[in-house]
Order: sequence, then C-alpha cells, then structure tokens
Amino acid sequence: MILLDTCTLLWLAADQTRLSPQAKQALESNAGALFLSAISAFEIGSKLQRGALALPASGVLTPEDWYAEALDFHGVRELPVTGVIALESTLLPLHHRDPCDRIIIATAREKSLTVLTPDPLIAAYEVDVTW
Repeated sequence: MILLDTCTLLWLAADQTRLSPQAKQALESNAGALFLSAISAFEIGSKLQRGALALPASGVLTPEDWYAEALDFHGVRELPVTGVIALESTLLPLHHRDPCDRIIIATAREKSLTVLTPDPLIAAYEVDVTW
C-alpha cells in the first residue's frame, strides 16, 4: 500500500517521465492500494494561489475538478487528516520543516503505508520510502 507525496501525484497526472522506474513499478504493483493525504489538496491549492504551480488544462478545469479527476483516473483514494495525524506531525523530529510533508509522514506512520517520494528528508523518519 502506497501513500503518494504531493509531487508524485502531480507527476503521475501530468509528467510521468519524472517518475523513477522504481516509482512506476510501485504504482503498477500497488494498483488499487494507492492513497493520498488530504493535505496534498491544500498543498496544491497553496502553490496555485501563489503562482508556484500551473495545472495542465487548468484553463479548462477548476483546481477542484482537476484534483478529483486525477484521483479518480489513477485510482487514488484520499485519506483525511485526523486529529491523531495532525498531532503526530507536530511530535516528529524536525528533520523536515514542511508541515504538509510532516502530515504525509504522520499519515504513513499511522496507516503503515510506504511513501512514494523523491524527497530524501522523508526517508529520515521511521517510514518506508520508495522512489
């Protein structure tokens, strides 16, 4: 079971050439068991708001529609950010200071999921990482 980092979802939906061969294999072998933290929607929206991200076909689809379509098309299920996950994210060592990534890490720990990410800082935590 795989938890996608936000960048992994973006690359899966828009530029699969950025996915490593191991990432592609993990996606294929875990079809039906792909997850994404709801914090990724916040992260995508925040990056769109400040102009740090442009979604493919964003002129045609609203960000909400793009997000829903990307999850549906790739068979990714969204996991909520629960109070337990939010609190755990604040208790993690400060290897990674990005609050969105800390919530992704806490989600992976809470749900025993492997994180699919190129981010080397995530591997510093007690979670399985594939890339």
